Amino acid sequence: MYRIRFHGRGGQGMKTASRILGTAFFLEGYEVQDAPRYGAERRGAPIFAYVRADRAPINERGIIRHPDLVIVADDSLVPIPAAGVLAGITDHSLMLINSAEKEQVWKQRLNHSGSILTLPVAADVTERAELPYVGAACAGAAARLIGVISEAALEQAINDELSDLGADIVNKNLHNAVAAYRAMASHAGLVKEGSLVSAVDYEAPDWIDLPFDDARISAPTIHAAATSVLVKTGLWRTQRPVIDFDHCKGCWWICSSYCPDGAINVVDAKPVIDYDHCKGCMVCVAQCPSHAIEAIPEKQAKADEDAMRLEIGEIT
Repeated sequence: MYRIRFHGRGGQGMKTASRILGTAFFLEGYEVQDAPRYGAERRGAPIFAYVRADRAPINERGIIRHPDLVIVADDSLVPIPAAGVLAGITDHSLMLINSAEKEQVWKQRLNHSGSILTLPVAADVTERAELPYVGAACAGAAARLIGVISEAALEQAINDELSDLGADIVNKNLHNAVAAYRAMASHAGLVKEGSLVSAVDYEAPDWIDLPFDDARISAPTIHAAATSVLVKTGLWRTQRPVIDFDHCKGCWWICSSYCPDGAINVVDAKPVIDYDHCKGCMVCVAQCPSHAIEAIPEKQAKADEDAMRLEIGEIT
């Protein structure tokens, strides 16, 4: 069975990439699963999508924990733990990173003994959140690396999945996908099928027990206009960005400008994160030049807050 995982940010077309590759597999006679996985939808936040393909019926379900191929559409995700780019990779796994850096640079950075390839970013791309048609390019490169999908099947899959968007969008995606497909010609078939996963060593996931709330609390209906500030979207967060002001250089225009939700305010020439509305996309962590912003688990952040409040006597 082939197990492929796409990593990108919201708005970069990873869901579309998985659907294109899944459809191309299907056109070649494979049984297929393809699906995205993300939290609350938000532009710029890390997401991933996965594809399983096999000649036999697929009985596996859930996320892919041990991928044969990992495609990273945005290389700024690699150092962010919440993105899970490196989760479950082994020597068998091939990584394809959309990056201006060379393969050897990434092998040294990641200390990955498996294969790493790069899909060069176009020189005219200045805004990483606007990588043009990168989803189709990633799907095209993946199709060639797998080695069982023809160029004709790739083109048909793009036409099938994107026909509703109009001829101009379809043609631009076709151009990028085919270019990436041909660029990977020397590596065709490098991705090998992974073995079946044994259930003998299966470990149950660490479930989070969510208590039942009264419907008036858990399912509010807001009818009035201009109430978005009352919706604390920070409740979606699983990772919290924390600023170390000992290392902060005061270049607040960078983190505050890149924040896709405008959740970084500027007070006395210092960036201040609005945790009520910060959704934990970690764009600020990736963009901070001085690495003064760190991502920590939300559970740990709340425990630290409680310890501080206990110390100053706010709680007992």
